[in-house]
Amino acid sequence: MNLFKSSSKIFILVIFISTTISAQDWPNLNRFRDQNSQLPTPSKTENRVVFMGNSITEGWGNIQPDFFSEKPYINRGIGGQTTPQMLLRFRADVVKLKPSVVLILAGTNDIAGNTGPSTIEMIFDNIISMAELAKANDIEVVLCSVLPVFDYPWKPGLHPAEKIIKLNRLLKKYAKKNKMIYLDYFKKMVNKEKGLKKELSGDGVHPNLEGYEIMAPLATKAIKKALKNK
Repeated sequence: MNLFKSSSKIFILVIFISTTISAQDWPNLNRFRDQNSQLPTPSKTENRVVFMGNSITEGWGNIQPDFFSEKPYINRGIGGQTTPQMLLRFRADVVKLKPSVVLILAGTNDIAGNTGPSTIEMIFDNIISMAELAKANDIEVVLCSVLPVFDYPWKPGLHPAEKIIKLNRLLKKYAKKNKMIYLDYFKKMVNKEKGLKKELSGDGVHPNLEGYEIMAPLATKAIKKALKNK
C-alpha cells in the first residue's frame, strides 16, 4: 500500500514537472528554433526581410506561398499570439536572423484578450518595444496597421473596431515621429461597418487569398521604401 502511494506521488510529480516545463515556453521560442539555427548569415547583397506576427502572418505563408518563395522573406508568424509573446521571442526570431527589414503586424489578439485583458496603451508599448529593439540592431522597421475587425468569432461582443482604429492612429503617429514606415493595410481592407470586407475573409478576421493579394503589393512597396533608408 505504501509502495502504491509512493508510485502515485511520483507519477503526479512527473506530470506536474512536464506540464510546468511545457508552460514555461509561453512565447513559443521552440517553434522556429531549428529553422533559425539552420539559416546562414545573410550575404552582403541579401536584403533579408522578416515578417513578425500572428496567424495573419502565418496564414499568409500558407495561402499565398508564392509571395515568399524565391525571395529573402522569412515568415515568423505564430497563430494566436499576442504582443507580449512576440516581444519575448523578438530577439530569437528577428534580431538574431540579421534582417535588413522587419514588418511587425500585431495587436489584434491582444484586443481579443487571447492572453488576458490588455489596454491599447499596453499593446502599443509592446509594439514600440519591438520597434526600438529592431532599430537598436540596425534593422529598418515597417509598422503595419492592425487589420479591421467588426467582431471576433471566437470571442464575440468585444466591439474591437474602434479599439483597432485607436491603436492604428498611435502606430501611425509613432512611425512618423521616429522616421519609420507605416504600412496601412486597414484603409484598403475596411468596410462601412469598420470591419474586414466580406470578400477578403471567411471569418472577418483572417484574410483569404484575395485579401493577401491586396496586402502583398502594399508590403512590397513598404519594404522597398524601408530599404532606401538603409
